[in-house]
Amino acid sequence: MEFRLLGTVSVDTRRGPLPLGPAKRRSLLAALLLSANTPVSMGRLTACLWDDEPPSQARGVIQGHVSRLRALLAEGDAEAYGVELLTAGDAYALRLPETLVDAQRFEELLTLAREQRDPADAVLMLGDALALWRGPALGGAFAGPPLQAAAHSLEESRLSAVEQLAVVYGRLGEHHRAAAVLRTEAVAHPLRESLSAALMTALYQAGRQSEALDWFHRTRRLLADELGIDPGRELADAYGLILRGDPVPELLVPRSAAEPARLPVPPRPALVPAEAHADLLPRAPRGFHGRGAELAALGRAAAGEAPVCLVTGPAGVGKTALALWWAHRTADAFPGGRLFADLHGFSDTGEPSVTEVLREFLLALGVPPRRIPESAPAAAALFRTLTDRLRLLVVLDNARDSATVRALLPGGADCVTVVTSRHRLEGLIASDAARPVPLGTLDAQDGTALLAGVLGEERVLGEPVAARRLAELCGGLPLALRVTAARLAGRPQWTLAHLADELADERGRLAHLAVDDTGVPAALRLTVQHLPGEAALHFGRLGHHPGTHFDPYTAAALSGTDPLAAARALERLGAAHLVTETAPGRWELHDLVRLYARDLDPAAGPQALTGVLDHYIATALAAAETAQPGGEPCFALPADFQRPSAVRDFADRAEAMGWLAAEREDLARAVTAARAAGLDDRAWRIILLQWPQVVWRSRDNWVPLLYTALECAQAVADPYAESRVRTLLGWVLSEEGRLADALTLLEPSPALARRTADRLGEATALINLAVVQSAQGDLDAALTNCARAATLARDEGNPHTEMLALLHLSRAHLTSGRPKEALRVARSALDLGPEHEEAARTSLLHTVCGEAHLALGEEPEAIPLLERAADEAESAGYDEGAVRALEVLLRVSGHADHRRRHEEAVRRLAADNL
Repeated sequence: MEFRLLGTVSVDTRRGPLPLGPAKRRSLLAALLLSANTPVSMGRLTACLWDDEPPSQARGVIQGHVSRLRALLAEGDAEAYGVELLTAGDAYALRLPETLVDAQRFEELLTLAREQRDPADAVLMLGDALALWRGPALGGAFAGPPLQAAAHSLEESRLSAVEQLAVVYGRLGEHHRAAAVLRTEAVAHPLRESLSAALMTALYQAGRQSEALDWFHRTRRLLADELGIDPGRELADAYGLILRGDPVPELLVPRSAAEPARLPVPPRPALVPAEAHADLLPRAPRGFHGRGAELAALGRAAAGEAPVCLVTGPAGVGKTALALWWAHRTADAFPGGRLFADLHGFSDTGEPSVTEVLREFLLALGVPPRRIPESAPAAAALFRTLTDRLRLLVVLDNARDSATVRALLPGGADCVTVVTSRHRLEGLIASDAARPVPLGTLDAQDGTALLAGVLGEERVLGEPVAARRLAELCGGLPLALRVTAARLAGRPQWTLAHLADELADERGRLAHLAVDDTGVPAALRLTVQHLPGEAALHFGRLGHHPGTHFDPYTAAALSGTDPLAAARALERLGAAHLVTETAPGRWELHDLVRLYARDLDPAAGPQALTGVLDHYIATALAAAETAQPGGEPCFALPADFQRPSAVRDFADRAEAMGWLAAEREDLARAVTAARAAGLDDRAWRIILLQWPQVVWRSRDNWVPLLYTALECAQAVADPYAESRVRTLLGWVLSEEGRLADALTLLEPSPALARRTADRLGEATALINLAVVQSAQGDLDAALTNCARAATLARDEGNPHTEMLALLHLSRAHLTSGRPKEALRVARSALDLGPEHEEAARTSLLHTVCGEAHLALGEEPEAIPLLERAADEAESAGYDEGAVRALEVLLRVSGHADHRRRHEEAVRRLAADNL
């Protein structure tokens, strides 16, 4: 059993994590763990669970959570580990061995690290300590003031550990590694001067004086802009030392983790200054050789104002390698940074959207996620604005058409864009004066040199005739040469002549090593046929993946293995250059490699597809539960569901919503593949599981996908599925203003739910139907349906749905001219208790109460309720609710602050809808 505070508050057992449930229960557990083996008073627990005036039933709520927590611990065999939740008068104590708490082990490892004489041992201790962190401390808990303070203290300890790790790396002479760990934290905490000073020193010792000085100027400007102060002594001393070129005195270990930070850490600025260096460029290709004429041509093409350089040629000819080699050689010419995107223009699995690529670029340039526009034109405009004064390199790899490239061009006259494509992209030449750099195959001399770059000159010079013969047999195609060299590099006992003899058979050579695209599968076969069995199994199954990228969980689902085995196989495949790791834990197959892999084991296609579809279902279920904890699952699993060996865990709502957003296009591809395979029962489930993202971005073109889900539900003649899909689709249509279409979709939904005894589904369908009826003026029907929905939810013991029904019932009463009844219903919804309240929903209920009081002529009672509603909405980031509450306030109040807040909320709402 393990208790986690360094990330999402959780309890891990041999049977998996305990289902702790709501945030306040996690808060209770966190409060007890932070004072492990010590009684925690009811007053202290109350302060941890509420940050304002606690409700009258706070004691009962805490007692209920304690009771449920005891039951959960018992289910996890807590007694066997010496864990017991005790009552001590008016307090509770969690008795347990402190080694079971990750925060305690973290502090112990820090202490051990400080006691190590060998810096290498200290690195291991600190690495283990920092590996215990799974995200921000006390994640998933409701952070009352005491827990906020505790989380801040834990974060300070983590930052001190990072600083200590950097010092130890410095003592080992590994200044690049010190700079790497410090840079991540310095970016996240730009006003923490100790981090910036340490980073500057590490960069200076690593021979990167220019970067160190740039970091000082960046920090100095931030301190002036954000706090109105000059750099402190620590930062100024580091700057002076670097300017003078003095040697760095022996570094001291950073202050104790128990010592608090001297200054609060302000939030990051909205945009990182223009001089911030973005770098998305993959590493330079190994063994690159030749291409002198093409490199010179690319250099000439890059001269001039805002040039667009177009590297073209057949697949496998080395377009990407040329672009990356040139980009790394000219790095100093682009102080603004280097951006890279693979546009997958020739992949049978489809291309990333322009919005997705722009999002990666903007994030790299320092734009916070919430500031990135949703629409491609707005994101492109922001990208052009940010790059207007930068000297920036943008590499757009594997572009299919001119229009996609145009949307991704930077705005600065000093920016250079390098595009690689199998197409000529003559439209780009016409519209943007793109300068072509055509690329052909290598001659025998350069092909032999490429082999030498991978194998070593000594080995190639030892067999010059065989090396030249191999280059000729590979047809001058760099991909074929690299695969051949990789095979030889892994077998030092082989001679080059031996492999040349294998390729000498003309019947196989044309198929294996032709110059055109058909040569790539043949070259790949040389590597794949010698893979170990597990790696070969995974490789063959990866070809059946319907999406564009995969992680170890996806690879395991395709192959019927577990994520650990899949991760090992991916590492082997990556070493053989058969897959590419584009980010930690995120892998891709080249489009031609994917086709080849698919042909290796065509009979496994149906099983692999079902496995990966069920993996998506299980992962999306976990994401939905994390994004909206406590809700019921949105459907029953298929009878033949293949449960994955492991399902990804999400630390918090943001991570879950991020996964749903990032996987949207691949989930759509999975739906297409499921329908093509006759797996409609999977297709509609995969679509419906995206409901948290649908609700959050209701106007983001979800209607076509939801209509597909409806077709799937009808194809399998499942009224349960059809009702659920109709309910969500009808709501989206109503949000888009298509009320007639929404009514047509929603009217059959309650009856379909009743046919399958889906009472909560019926309640939700009735609520959505009532919303449309109310909007169309049929208030009697809306009142009836809301009342019926509330009764159904109450009978099912689901206060979330009951509160939603009562909210719309109260709104319908208010619209019908019954303010007293609206007030009564809204209060009954609020009386369901804070355990079931969401800030957005309570904001709307308090707005209804305020409007009802105004309708009754009770202005003094209305204004505080409306102000509370606006505060709740703003604190939850619910701009639509804030606008509604503040609009009502402005009818009776001329307060300047109300008007200012209303205008700001309207602007935010408009920006979100771009």
